[in-house]
Amino acid sequence: MNRDVVAYLRCPVCHETLGTTGRTLRCPRGHSFDIARQGYVDLSAGRSPHTGDTPEMVAARDAFLAKGHYEFVSAALADAAAGAGGLAVDVGAGTGQHLAAVLDGDPGLVGLALDASKPALRRAARAHDRAGAVRADAWGRLPLADHDTAVLLDVFAPRNGEEFHRVLRPDGLLLVVTPEPDHLTELVDALGLLRVDPDKEDRLAASLDRRFVLERRQSLRSTLRLDRAEVAAVVGMGPSAWHREPAAIDLATPVEVTAAVRLDRYRPR
Repeated sequence: MNRDVVAYLRCPVCHETLGTTGRTLRCPRGHSFDIARQGYVDLSAGRSPHTGDTPEMVAARDAFLAKGHYEFVSAALADAAAGAGGLAVDVGAGTGQHLAAVLDGDPGLVGLALDASKPALRRAARAHDRAGAVRADAWGRLPLADHDTAVLLDVFAPRNGEEFHRVLRPDGLLLVVTPEPDHLTELVDALGLLRVDPDKEDRLAASLDRRFVLERRQSLRSTLRLDRAEVAAVVGMGPSAWHREPAAIDLATPVEVTAAVRLDRYRPR
C-alpha cells in the first residue's frame, strides 16, 4: 500500500489516523487491518451489505477497457483533474483504469480506488504505482479524513452526496460520469438490455444540488466498432450481466455502437 495514500486514510471504527506496520494498517487505538497479498486493504469493517461485481464481471470489464473503447472518458477526466494535486479518489473504481489515467495526467496526485468488489480491487491495486486500493461501501462513511481530498471521481457509481462533501477539500472537485439516454442504444435495442432510468437526472440532482454547485456539463461521445467478444464483454461488465448470460448473445458483428456519457464537474458549496 502506497504510504502517501495511507496518510489520507482513517480507521473505519474510530476514525483515527492509520499507519503502516509491516503488512498491516493500524490506528492509535489498536484497530488493525491486514493488507491482502494482492495489495488492497479491507476497510469496510464488515459494514458492506454487498460484494460488488463478480470475478466474471470484472474480467469482462478488464477485457473491454483494455481495447481502449472508453479512453475518451479517461482522457476527459484526466483533463478536468489536471493541476489539482493531492489525493484523487475513485468511488466504485472497478479495475482502476480511469484513476490511472488521472494520475498519469497530474504527477502531483496520488490515487485511491474504492470499491466493494474484491476481484476488482485485486486489479485496481496494480493499476498505478501512485495508487492504493481499499474495500469500502460507497453508501457508508468513507474511510477518509474530513475535507482532505482534492478530486473525487464517480463513473457510473453510487453518489453519496453527504460523504462526498465531507471528504472533499473546500476547493475540491467532484467529477461525475453518467450515461446519456442513447448510451449503447444499438445493443440495448438488439439485445433487450437494461435502459437508462428516465428518473436518473432527478435523483442525481437531489443527491448533489444541496451540497455542490455544478460548474460545467460536458457531453462525451464516441462510435465503437465491436466484434462478438467485445459485445459479450460490454454486456458482461454492466448491470445487464445480472440478468443475461453474455454467452447467449446472438448478434451479427462487427457492429457500430454509440457510447454517449455526460461529465458533470461540481465544486462544494
